[in-house]
Amino acid sequence: MTEAARSTGILESNIPEIPLLKRGKVRDVYDLGDKLLFVATDRISAFDVIMPTPVPDKGRILTAMSRWWFEHFRLRVPNHLVADEAAEWPAAIAHRKAELLPRSMVVRKTQPLPVECVARGHLAGSGWKEYVKSRTVCGVPLPEGLVESQEIPAGPIYTPATKAEVGHDENITYEQTVEMIGETAAAKIRDFTLEVYREAARIARERGVILFDTKFEFGRLNSEIVLIDELLTPDSSRYCLVEDYKPGQSVVNLDKQYLRDWLDSIQWNRTPPAPELPEEVVSNTRERYLEAYRRITGSELT
Repeated sequence: MTEAARSTGILESNIPEIPLLKRGKVRDVYDLGDKLLFVATDRISAFDVIMPTPVPDKGRILTAMSRWWFEHFRLRVPNHLVADEAAEWPAAIAHRKAELLPRSMVVRKTQPLPVECVARGHLAGSGWKEYVKSRTVCGVPLPEGLVESQEIPAGPIYTPATKAEVGHDENITYEQTVEMIGETAAAKIRDFTLEVYREAARIARERGVILFDTKFEFGRLNSEIVLIDELLTPDSSRYCLVEDYKPGQSVVNLDKQYLRDWLDSIQWNRTPPAPELPEEVVSNTRERYLEAYRRITGSELT
């Protein structure tokens, strides 16, 4: 990647040597036969709309953080990341490995399950708004008297949703996931979700970070259910620093909530086209993502 691309960010990749399968909200996915190449761009979305302005290094941060968590959980929960990405790098783009590998993952092809698996350990975001109205989160009843950002007293709750290619995900019940994918698979992804959340929340807190909530995706690889997509990144999780945590009020987040708050402050109607992002918003978003990565992994982005 050129120095210009590093400073301005990239909105999409262009690898003509291998077939492009699709462009998601963040990742461009290329077909490698029995494997895929995920290329994380610097695109950022909010309210399910892709912003026209990239956040430099965001794709590298997401990739490095996902890799770190995938490796941590590999022996407990299987995932789609190949064991040796460098060895599996496609020969057709060997000359681009140094440029692309920091923002790419070589993964095994799976059959994605049509469920987004959300674990919530604290009352925040849409969960807090629902609790204020009905004393529930995604239909799960919670006790009276809880305050914003508070840890859920009985422990994390599992709130699955549908996975929408376009538009908004919709919350569903556990019973609906059983109808969609069967009882065995539904129970396994629920249990994996809560197990990974609890362990990740413990690790994050040891490093001075609170993991409020996160979402996972799973797929079938032959007969095995594995973690796919990304894992515990600031795109898929809500993080804040321990020193900024104050139950009873909203917190300073190390994720895209800062961007959402800015978009609400300018009264954007949450429909395309999205506004261009000011330099300050881009810089502050990038720094929040970097801080989450530094704190949790103990490393600087290379």
